Amino acid sequence: MSNTKARLPQPVASEHIPLKARNVSFSWEKTPLHWLPGDPFTTHTINVLHLLLPAGERWFVHVYKQVLPLIRDERLRADVIGFIGQEAMHSQAHDAVLPHLREQGLDPTPYTAQVDWLFEKLLGDRTLPPGRARRWWLLERVAMIAAIEHYTAFLGDWVLNARELDRRGADPTMLDLLRWHGAEEVEHRSVAFDLFLHVDGCYRRRARTWATAFTALVFLWQRGTRFFMENDPTLDGKAARATFRDFHRSGRAGTLPTTGAMVRSIPRYLSRSYHPSQEGSTAQAVAYLASSPAATAAEARANGAA
Repeated sequence: MSNTKARLPQPVASEHIPLKARNVSFSWEKTPLHWLPGDPFTTHTINVLHLLLPAGERWFVHVYKQVLPLIRDERLRADVIGFIGQEAMHSQAHDAVLPHLREQGLDPTPYTAQVDWLFEKLLGDRTLPPGRARRWWLLERVAMIAAIEHYTAFLGDWVLNARELDRRGADPTMLDLLRWHGAEEVEHRSVAFDLFLHVDGCYRRRARTWATAFTALVFLWQRGTRFFMENDPTLDGKAARATFRDFHRSGRAGTLPTTGAMVRSIPRYLSRSYHPSQEGSTAQAVAYLASSPAATAAEARANGAA
């Protein structure tokens, strides 16, 4: 049963802004393999984004194009179209990192082939008869995207505030990619959840798809980190390990999100009063985008073309 209007989570109105895609570009020639100096584990844990996001965000776009005809609210429709534009750009930006990794002796193809299969086959369109079954599969995927977006916004808010990465000399180009992307995730953090409420809103579906998405993300991230560590040409033996203890240690050091923060994010999403606008800061995201080298260069190119 869908939530009634009286029970719908209430958004923070001041956190809503119109969305636009920024046609950013990055040059990777000067970025070292371990872009966080002396810390291959943190480098490769975050590098998993480059493995998951291109296929995942193409999948977001594909699903949302199918759901557009079901949207009856014009502001939400505009938000979804802006979301589609931003996610398509995110996919392209992270995909462009992969040739750089290959040039440095770390070929991600074996892992990305599995990720492509997951999104294109397992979570892709199915041969279902028109009507109830086809709509059910569409709503399942819309709910799953809302759950995933809870974590992309969580990570976006974290990286905007992760000053330890600056203190440890993280490569500025990689840091700008991560923070540009993170800022846009915070900027559009409510869209996927609002869309889910608009077309369905069933709490049982929301909880079930959260469990699926969270389990899959933990599994894929662990596998991706281990893949990078085991195939890093500069590492061997015990140096190539990747464990939850390493993740916990890096979280305490400030170079990754803390385990506690990740755990505390779970009941917030599962609360019936949850709304993404209650977390993060649109003002902070917009402020970063106004100073991001890639975003400001994209804005200058757009204004010049106009």
